[in-house]
Amino acid sequence: MNTQPTIHTERVDDVPLLLAHMQRLGLPTILDPHFPAHGNHQGLSLGWMVLVWLAHILSRADHRLNRVRPWADQLQTTLNAVLPAALRPTDLTDDRLADVLYALSDDAAWAACEGDLNQHILRVYALNPATVRVDSTTASGYWEVTEDGLFQFGHRKDHRPDLPQVKVMLATLDPLGMPVAVDVVPGQCSDDPLYLPIIDRVRASLGRTGLLYVGDSKLGPLATRAHIHSAGDAYLCPLGKLQLSAAAVDVLITQALAAGPLRRISRPDADGQPVLDAHGQPVLHAEAWERSVELTATVDREEVTWTERRIVVRSPALQARQQQALERRLADAEADLDDLLVARRGKGRPTTPDEAEAAIAAIRERHAVAGLLDVTLTATAQTRTIRAYRGQPAREETTYALAVTHARVEPAITDAIARLGWRVDATNRPVEELDTTQVVLAYRDQYLVEHPMGRLKGAALSLSPVYLSRDQHVTGLVRLLTIAVRVLSLLEYGIRRSLADAPQEEPLRGLYAGQPNRSTRRPTAERVLEAFRNLTLTVVELPTQIIRHLTPLTALQQRLLALAGLEETCYTRLVAHLSESPQEISER
Repeated sequence: MNTQPTIHTERVDDVPLLLAHMQRLGLPTILDPHFPAHGNHQGLSLGWMVLVWLAHILSRADHRLNRVRPWADQLQTTLNAVLPAALRPTDLTDDRLADVLYALSDDAAWAACEGDLNQHILRVYALNPATVRVDSTTASGYWEVTEDGLFQFGHRKDHRPDLPQVKVMLATLDPLGMPVAVDVVPGQCSDDPLYLPIIDRVRASLGRTGLLYVGDSKLGPLATRAHIHSAGDAYLCPLGKLQLSAAAVDVLITQALAAGPLRRISRPDADGQPVLDAHGQPVLHAEAWERSVELTATVDREEVTWTERRIVVRSPALQARQQQALERRLADAEADLDDLLVARRGKGRPTTPDEAEAAIAAIRERHAVAGLLDVTLTATAQTRTIRAYRGQPAREETTYALAVTHARVEPAITDAIARLGWRVDATNRPVEELDTTQVVLAYRDQYLVEHPMGRLKGAALSLSPVYLSRDQHVTGLVRLLTIAVRVLSLLEYGIRRSLADAPQEEPLRGLYAGQPNRSTRRPTAERVLEAFRNLTLTVVELPTQIIRHLTPLTALQQRLLALAGLEETCYTRLVAHLSESPQEISER
């Protein structure tokens, strides 16, 4: 019998927290009924494999299949303290995980599972959804493009034109930024036709209507807006050039400027307090004016009529950026005009009035300054006689002395500046339910949908590049990672809500490396997980005794667990959990 002690250590870090949080979300019990195991399957069910795999992804920011089993081998005690049965060597192999992805790629099973998961989350967190944001992104990989495959070349969103891509359509719930629906489509698909299918699925998944769907201008086609209205929901989006011509926008801007003082809109900070400038005045974020129009469209062969509010919004920040761009265009156009007639080696220049006029028109068009610069071309004709020479008759030759002067048309420039920084937002939500200020602020918060997409593609989940090669596996992986985004979003939301509900308590300190006194009431999930780094479980096996020691939780870690609604037992049970009895150790 071996009498030497055996010492085993496990870097548990944030894994117990993640496992407890995902158990609270009910992931295994929700997933398993929709993805039942084969009759000959042994070991962990799909729901429990997903639970462990997500813990690895979120803890290590790595979704590669071949990294999961070695990681789990180093965390046997930690994982077995949670799993319904001891982890088997074959539970987390590449083949098993690939089977998980293949199962998640089943559209019908996934839609039903997604609906149950959403309903469970709404109940657990007592959520009352009101606003859903919809947008798309792409994920690239080293794939082979086939005619009918998922991987295609298309419009780039990740600056890799050399790689084929898939497109991911995501619907997220305010204010969590939590995904409630995801679609994975071929990478060359246009965004416009993707909005209605995912909106219909969100409506069915959440089991309610009357939601406000917020999107960019690709949500704006008349047929899409009519469909959303006819289903009893509301929309909010800017109208692009295809929905509203430049001339129509110019008319609206003229009406807004003539209507008198615009409504001034200031954006509050995260705590709902006004943001003040150096003089103690609220910072102006936008000015707005609105009008209403009656629209009619056909939906499912029935005519639908509704009132649409069109909010004409001017952003001072956008206007300032566009004004700087206008100033650069004017300066570049003036420099080109000054250089037009300069003789220089290798440089062509106009020699006749017609050539000069054409060159001036090209400069105006290239820099988009038509009507903003007054350009005068002066041409002085000079005629000389060329004598007869070697059989050639004498002739008259006319040359021109050209001069170009220019001046800025200040009234036109002033008027152009007044028309910078505008957009037109459209919504069918009545003003009694969503006033002008709320409309403007709701669309300015559209960046919220970028946050889960950043998690999906960034360091947190590292979707792109994708190393899988089968369409079904990539679809399953994207859906798996959207569950991971849900986990992060809900962890973050729960802690922030707990802090907001107890304003008398001190904000969190110690989350920022090198800044121990920096405080926050809005921590990110990533920083919360980072706060649990360097927690180690040490297991010492003696002939007749097993001794376990876990790095004591700090006050910050204990408080984070409490704010997240989790018990410290998710860590302390690791010390009490026995994977083997002393008798089993002696027999070994």
